[in-house]
Amino acid sequence: MGALLALVSSLAWGCADFVAGIATRRVGALRVLSVSYPAGAIPLTLAAVFLLPGIINANTVAWALGVGLVGILAMYLFYRALAAGPMGIVSPITAVLSAAIPVITGLVLGETLAALAIIGMVLAVVAVILVSVETGEDRRVTPQALGWALGSGVAIGLYITGVGLSPDDSGLWVVALGRWFGVALMCVIVLVGLRRLPWTGLAVPYPWAFVIASGVLDATANGVFQIAARLDDLAIVGLIASLYPAATVVLARVFLSERMSRVQLVGVVLALVAVAALTVSG
Repeated sequence: MGALLALVSSLAWGCADFVAGIATRRVGALRVLSVSYPAGAIPLTLAAVFLLPGIINANTVAWALGVGLVGILAMYLFYRALAAGPMGIVSPITAVLSAAIPVITGLVLGETLAALAIIGMVLAVVAVILVSVETGEDRRVTPQALGWALGSGVAIGLYITGVGLSPDDSGLWVVALGRWFGVALMCVIVLVGLRRLPWTGLAVPYPWAFVIASGVLDATANGVFQIAARLDDLAIVGLIASLYPAATVVLARVFLSERMSRVQLVGVVLALVAVAALTVSG
């Protein structure tokens, strides 16, 4: 069950990245985050209250603070990367590091994996690499976009690890409170950086639907992943959750006509096989 829930979070993250990438290209990363983050915090809080309540104590708040600060940094870096390069290429690059960190952490903490799980993990890593392969001048990733992507990959991996290791009795409060800590930091940044409401003074209409949808989808992925991490090994659910680029790549191909090479298509297929192997083993 944990592996299946991790797959759901992966799909939700992939869809969130796609719509956020569209919005970010129009109005910039900071303007998107300033609305998407509180939009996602509301349903997460409701879920923490009514669906999976837990204990709020000093330990929970401390974990939430750490997770929240890392999470908002991860999203800002990732949105900058999406705005700077093809989302079908940038997203898989981030997944390499975001997958490695929770897997390594889980193994260091003594988690053991079945043979089928190890095969699935190897396939997943290969899939991420293949989906990241680019061909053609029009699809080249600039050094700046690569830097944003690598930085966001590290931050996302730390976020996933932090959520996975959060207290078992905290319910969904670590991700919910963490989201609100991120919102508070975002308000400060907006006041200092934008000096006006983020949806005003723009040359194009603010993409409300895309921004709110990205926030809700991202929040859904966060909540589902925390549940998944309670049910299965961090190494497995962390890696499955990091397969989110497969959804982003497919959506970018269908709706934005971002071309997918045969190598990338093989990578997407391998990702699906890896998910199946990890799900069965889990």
